[in-house]
Amino acid sequence: MGAPPRKAFALRLDPALYAALERAAAGDFRSVNAEVEVLLREALARRGVRLTASKAPRRGRPPRTDEGV
Repeated sequence: MGAPPRKAFALRLDPALYAALERAAAGDFRSVNAEVEVLLREALARRGVRLTASKAPRRGRPPRTDEGV
């Protein structure tokens, strides 16, 4: 059980834009990837685009079953 799967894709950015993202991410104690995700979510919210909530990973022990006991 890990984090929910994520969609990976290549993103080409101007080096100056990437440097600005690095500075912003460092200021927020985030990775550049996390900073991009936060900025995209904020931009979508400003445009009124709603995101469906992702399922949170299940934590703890799996439910006990009587099988195999």
